[in-house]
Amino acid sequence: MCRTEHILVVNSQNNYLCYSQIDLIRHYRLETRELLPGGLLQERDKRAKWNGIPTLLQKLYESSHPNSDLSHAHTFLKLLLSQLSVEAMSFVTEDRKTAQESTFPNTYTFDLFGGVDINICASVTTVNDDLVKDCLSVLYNCCICVSTMLHLFHIKYAAHIIFSLPIEMIQLEGIPNLSGLVQSFDQQQLANFCRILSVTISEPDVGNDDKHTLLAKNAQQKRNASPSRAEVNQVTLLSIPGFIERLCKLATRKVSEATGANFLQELEDWYTWLDNALVLDALMQMATEEPEQSSTESSDESSLATSPLRHRLPQSMKIVHEIMYKVEVLYVLCVLLMGRQRNQVHKMLAEFRLIPGLNNLFDKLIWRKYTVSNHVVHGQNENCDCSPEISFKIQFLRLLQSFSDHHENKYLLLNSQELNELSAISMKANIPEVEALVNTDRSLVCDGKKGLLTRLLTVMKREPPDSSFRFWQARAVESFLRGATSYADQMFLLKRGLLEHILFCIIDSGCTSRDVLQSYFDLLGELMKFNIDAFKRFNKYVNTPEKFQMFLTQINSSLVDSNMLVRCIVLSLDRFESQTEDVKVVEVLSECCLLSYMARVENRLSFLFRLVNIINVQTLTQENVSCLNTSLVILMLARRKAKLPFYLNALREKEYAEKYPGCLLNNFHNLLRFWQRHYLNKDKDSTCLENSSCIPFSYWKETVSVLLGSDRTSLCAIASYIDEPFMDLDRDLLED
Repeated sequence: MCRTEHILVVNSQNNYLCYSQIDLIRHYRLETRELLPGGLLQERDKRAKWNGIPTLLQKLYESSHPNSDLSHAHTFLKLLLSQLSVEAMSFVTEDRKTAQESTFPNTYTFDLFGGVDINICASVTTVNDDLVKDCLSVLYNCCICVSTMLHLFHIKYAAHIIFSLPIEMIQLEGIPNLSGLVQSFDQQQLANFCRILSVTISEPDVGNDDKHTLLAKNAQQKRNASPSRAEVNQVTLLSIPGFIERLCKLATRKVSEATGANFLQELEDWYTWLDNALVLDALMQMATEEPEQSSTESSDESSLATSPLRHRLPQSMKIVHEIMYKVEVLYVLCVLLMGRQRNQVHKMLAEFRLIPGLNNLFDKLIWRKYTVSNHVVHGQNENCDCSPEISFKIQFLRLLQSFSDHHENKYLLLNSQELNELSAISMKANIPEVEALVNTDRSLVCDGKKGLLTRLLTVMKREPPDSSFRFWQARAVESFLRGATSYADQMFLLKRGLLEHILFCIIDSGCTSRDVLQSYFDLLGELMKFNIDAFKRFNKYVNTPEKFQMFLTQINSSLVDSNMLVRCIVLSLDRFESQTEDVKVVEVLSECCLLSYMARVENRLSFLFRLVNIINVQTLTQENVSCLNTSLVILMLARRKAKLPFYLNALREKEYAEKYPGCLLNNFHNLLRFWQRHYLNKDKDSTCLENSSCIPFSYWKETVSVLLGSDRTSLCAIASYIDEPFMDLDRDLLED
């Protein structure tokens, strides 16, 4: 194609315009394909051997508006597909030779005239699936023959199609030679590919709160016993040689290691980014920052801060570019960590040193500065509209949470010196080291003076009270503590002032975010559970009646948010009361205002009443089912001390006092019936209950069976405390 030839065109105002051929094509794209007269287009088509593709694109564009009959668009699309698929097949069968303009003229022409830009997906849900499949086929053929692979895997072009598809339609195992295709990607293409994977490996969001209830989820699981499409896609990905290793390298590479894109590629990236004002704001802010703490900055940032603006802007673009890539990669790793192949993924992430790599990036890129934009308060919805840096930080914290949660690899978040500190804590307390700590491979832990967990604690203390990051930071740290309680882990964090920081946020900071407060209540519960030193520290900080009252007010303001902390206090009190031979325990029991408060039976009963009353079978979700388990903990401990009849009778008296006889106990009975169906077939959930409470799961099951007993003469059966006229135990709400 001759790009220096010039063409004379008469516009609608009868003015003569002279264009080079490439300018003509640009105008064709910019003027929405309405500039060129049909005769001129056909004449140039013959001379340039465009094979009618520009004309077909014009017709496709005109028939693809939202109010158009998309069946016509589909007809034109099929004609284009027939020409493109021949070239794609040729490429696949010829050992994947390097694509050139002369080799695949149809695909090149389709690309040059903006075929990929045509949006025929605005009404995609109103047509049959064949149109969507053909759209993807066109993009797939383009990505095979256009060497940059930009089109299928670039956010701007493909996401609006991919994201509108039902996940059942996206079958990775059905893509020919997927393994070879993915292995041929360069790092940029792999990062863009992760954007598509974020849809294909994630379970679809049902988008309806009613369907988020555990009742609905259990029913759906019964209907869909086989693995979901997302799970099958995850297995397919993990079978690709070197895939996880490359993701780890991409997630942990430094900005200076990122290969620069060519000029046209960068222009296209700029065009994409400028569509997002948040990206532009972040870019300009990064480029105009004054040098701060240059001695601690990386070479990338120190040169960025001291260079003229015209030099800083391209470097800023490179940093933002890298951040946006890493967001996608971290999301994919996070999803895989939460899947059925979690242990396999964990093993690979450890082997490829993901955690040490992220630790090395922490100060230089992940949490390299504190800006006003970082302090925007929003919920934990991962789909919120965030700037790239905010998204990056949140995705990083979600990854840490998934990595640490109930897994022995959590100790990779520490360095060798910190692991030694844990061992010393266990030795001083005369308790055995945790087996997972002993088995940790020291060659895979963090490098440097601080491990990743310690770095996280440092930035956590600097966040403003209502910062959205506080929620995710607390969740990440809590996940390190979850599982079987470890005294050494707790003391490691207590020595770094975490308890005092949490209490400050709850009592003194004025924090009003329910999400943040819930995350801190949960973290505080894990930090204090069964740890007499933690309760002693609590009493030292909460040293006035006013502070203690504020603490109780925060707990009582939303029991759904704070019930895990209530459970921790109840469990700890029960254990401490059995350790009266220990002088320190006796001392703390007599002095700690929190333990004294929970020791009063009327306070435990008050919590029990409210926990049972704020939930029912129809409203149970993953968020509030903990209220049911906390109420069960209170009753199990009462049963151990032969006081279960006293508690059940107190519930009955509460019903009559409120003039709703039978209401509370009928509701509790139904909740326990659901509990049996939900937990007795879920190994992980039952293990979590046992580990978190140190109560054997067999005792959980036995207590529930006793409470649900049908013998009305049993003093431990709920049925015995409901008068006959108010009995409503036969209705099967679980089948409604």
